[in-house]
Amino acid sequence: MKNMKRWLALALCLAMVFALAACGKDDVKPTADPNAATTDPTVTDQPAGEQVYRQLYASEVTTFNYLYTGNTNDLQMSANTVDCLVEYDSYGVMIPALAESWEANADNTEWTFHIRKGVKWVDYQGNEVADVTAHDWVTSAKYSNTAENEAANQYMYDGIVKNAQAYYDYTAYLLESDNGTKTVDEDGNEIAVVDEVKWEDVGVKATDDYTLVYTMEAPCAYFPSVLSYSSYMPVYEPFLTEKGKDFGAATGPDTILYNGAFLMSEFAPQDHRTLVKNPTYWDKDNVFIDRMEWRYNSTAGTIGPEQFIRGEVDYAELDASLLTSWLSDDNTYNMVSSSRPNVSYSYFYAFNFEPRFDASLEPDNWILAVNNENFRKSILHGLDRVGALAVQDPQNPESIVNNTITPATFASGDGLDFTQYPALKPYTDGDSFDTAKALEYKAKAVEELTAQGCTFPVKVYMRYNPDTTNWDKECQVVEQQLENTLGKDYIDVVVEAGPSTGFLGAIRRTGNFGLMKCNWGADYADPQTWTDPFSRNNTYNFMNQDASRTLGDGANASCDHKSAETQAIVEEYFRLQEAAKAITTDEKARYTAFAEAEAYLIEHAIVVPYSISFSGYVATRLNAFEGQYAPYGLALQRYKYQHLLDEPMNMAKFTEANETWQTERAAALEAAK
Repeated sequence: MKNMKRWLALALCLAMVFALAACGKDDVKPTADPNAATTDPTVTDQPAGEQVYRQLYASEVTTFNYLYTGNTNDLQMSANTVDCLVEYDSYGVMIPALAESWEANADNTEWTFHIRKGVKWVDYQGNEVADVTAHDWVTSAKYSNTAENEAANQYMYDGIVKNAQAYYDYTAYLLESDNGTKTVDEDGNEIAVVDEVKWEDVGVKATDDYTLVYTMEAPCAYFPSVLSYSSYMPVYEPFLTEKGKDFGAATGPDTILYNGAFLMSEFAPQDHRTLVKNPTYWDKDNVFIDRMEWRYNSTAGTIGPEQFIRGEVDYAELDASLLTSWLSDDNTYNMVSSSRPNVSYSYFYAFNFEPRFDASLEPDNWILAVNNENFRKSILHGLDRVGALAVQDPQNPESIVNNTITPATFASGDGLDFTQYPALKPYTDGDSFDTAKALEYKAKAVEELTAQGCTFPVKVYMRYNPDTTNWDKECQVVEQQLENTLGKDYIDVVVEAGPSTGFLGAIRRTGNFGLMKCNWGADYADPQTWTDPFSRNNTYNFMNQDASRTLGDGANASCDHKSAETQAIVEEYFRLQEAAKAITTDEKARYTAFAEAEAYLIEHAIVVPYSISFSGYVATRLNAFEGQYAPYGLALQRYKYQHLLDEPMNMAKFTEANETWQTERAAALEAAK
């Protein structure tokens, strides 16, 4: 079979480096919801004449209250049953949804949305309840920004919608102070008084039934891209009031209303849930799956693949041991495909400029080394990212390499992918791994650092979370790479596990590392979102900290060395970053400026770009590239636009679909300019 030997070799590699997942608890089948039809819990054959998508699941939803939860598992149902103001096509182009059109004022401080008329709120049986109007977004905004409701995604209003955070803070104060009657909390601490902010002062208004106006805290060109988060979903106020605390309770399909592509016709906790095509949906011609059936089984990860082989489910995840056997069997070889590249997260290696670790690891020596640009560049060019990422994906590690901090395909401005803007294009199209350059920078660093009193080898303290699968193995590969390329006379990479719980608080946020892989997830469609880890006073690499400091308990004493060179680089980066943020009405100029800021950070090796996320291998009868696309919000959770394939997706089809998508996306972005 074509490429069989390569697949088998890679599969065996994967089996060696991936740990098996543990099975979950025993199955539990409580009484079904009284509103749900009684069905056989066994996965059934495909009904004739229908497109029915079937999948097992091992983790039950905790709530259908999309205004409260931030849990991805919970929101998968809401993403398919409640629409937002905007949505995305399969190429990532924003298109109208419940807003037919929208516009901003000249400085992007006010956004007006024109609500689609004729859209209905319906119950789980499809009975019409009310029209969807602009008031439904005012209601959801008030709910999300009232502290008592503890909305997980309220932060998407903070600093964006005028007075939203101030209103939230005031309602939190009222809650803590028992409406202003208490001046101290239960621990005897004084409760700070917060000035009153009325809801009328918050920048969310329905000027009539079909006109919705958001006023910004500051100019915000990217505001429409935050609108596909659950906290910006609409809700019908009379129904919300009627249900009270039971709104969205995960007890049955009757605790929410629907205006999206699907209705939840049945739900029995830890048994099954069924979604059917909404016959009243405003865009039903673009919904091709008629019915979706999820069946609960705590061992879904184990039995799902076998049920896929038997044609009983249409999706299953494959662990390492199964992947090996599937790739060696002609009957299953063509059922294996990769997951779609996930650019929601960016991974990068951060140099810590404020080391707070034990004196035995020589933090003073590290300060000398890390403040030397040639030293940092020797690490940057000595890291073989493809080789290290083979631990995660031995089949195609090149596909998850990230040459910039902002992932390719994440955002586009003026029809051009952000990573192709002039300042970033050389990095995007190249590869930082270069042994000759690494050794060249090593020689320069040795000369300069020796003159400063640095001793060799420099201890490079690398930490990992033992609960993150294969992070330890990846660190070992990186250790071998760097020491073999640069020489053990130059660096001594010290790999050490951190705690399995509270890792961020104990390690990264306290500066208890020298060099470590970190990540960041995007919040909206603008390159500004990727600057957040590199803000002033960040806890990713403490790059703006004065190197003169006093270390914590168990660490060495103060050190009076400062690097004016590093601080000058960092201050220039902050200047570039702030200049880019200040551009709010010219998208091309804004993206150009952010690209220059990011390129400056990479050029001076303050950070080493590494990878995007990898979600493993699957068996599926869906083409992921047909679905809605946006690496933020809920787009990737939706099944609108997708068809069931006659045959499972395999790697050849996946590669072809990905390449086609890349080409067609470029054309779609150009057309959307």
